[in-house]
Amino acid sequence: MWGKRDDMIVHTFEPYNAEPPRGALARRDITTVDTFYSRNHAPVPSIQTAGWAPRVDGMVERLATFSLEDLRSRFPQYTEVATLQCDGNRRVGPIEVADIPGEAPWGPGATATARWTGVRLADVLREVGVDPDATDVAFVGADVSIDPDVGEQFGGSIPVRKASEREVLLAWSMNDEPLSAVHGAPVRVVVPGYIGARSVKWLERITVQDRPSENFFQQSTYRLYPPEVDPTEMGPGDGIALGLVAVNSEVLSPDDGAEVAVGPVEVTGYAFAGGDRTVVRVDVSVDEGVTWHQAELAEQISQWSWRHWRTTVDTVAGPNTVLARAWDSSAALQPESPAHVWNPKGYADNSWARIRVHARVP
Repeated sequence: MWGKRDDMIVHTFEPYNAEPPRGALARRDITTVDTFYSRNHAPVPSIQTAGWAPRVDGMVERLATFSLEDLRSRFPQYTEVATLQCDGNRRVGPIEVADIPGEAPWGPGATATARWTGVRLADVLREVGVDPDATDVAFVGADVSIDPDVGEQFGGSIPVRKASEREVLLAWSMNDEPLSAVHGAPVRVVVPGYIGARSVKWLERITVQDRPSENFFQQSTYRLYPPEVDPTEMGPGDGIALGLVAVNSEVLSPDDGAEVAVGPVEVTGYAFAGGDRTVVRVDVSVDEGVTWHQAELAEQISQWSWRHWRTTVDTVAGPNTVLARAWDSSAALQPESPAHVWNPKGYADNSWARIRVHARVP
């Protein structure tokens, strides 16, 4: 479906929401398009490139529209390698702590890295002239929610200061190929370091304004609420708006529940930190965190990408638990348990990675 691999874990078919098995992400700096996760709040729209020309409006000196040809011919082209991560990534952990009704049980595969090519949003904003009193840049996509209580196009915003940075792209290419329909063709926003929801697909409108987006998906969906509240009773703007990705990591190989041989076992995974932070250390434990040793970090291929890691652990006969935790360049460390970060929508679970394997004597 949508050109994805046959073993994708599909959470819903319409809208299409799916992630790959964890092993498919192992040891790959760049995620192939057929493996890249899909997170949607609406059916995938069909847009003809010939008629596509999103509007740039709001607090600008000159209203404008830009076709794909305009973007290609009028602005320099750039490529950024960036990791995108859904803020519901690893929600299965919080769900094991307490049920989270109505939310998909995402595993660790709602994160992936691609090579994105397009133009800098900053160049487009410079072309139209931004009012110095503006604080935010809002995006609206062409996808319309099928939820009768919403019925709104997907949208969100980022601060002007982020929109003005060189890494934020209006991208038409993913891994050197034109964007596919399911990933936002003809053009999508790519906001490195921020939750995936801010990288709006099927871009239809850019609005410069003096407040964050009032779109339902920014004001009522991607919010962090205290654990004791009922999210259905929360109003627009309640809670904390989600933005930067918290430092996170996961074990990719071996798989959770795998059988391995007693003795040395290679363990690999990824770690990622949002904003302008980078991963500087990953610790691994096989004795429930009593002792830790540092994993070997692979080279980080971009400031905005994940970092893969590997190590070898010694297993004993029977069940073994492998834990991993990452540190970022601000000295932030992952919390121990999903119980410590549990919230009623299951967002931002960045607790220690944990897999269980069974070691057998050959």
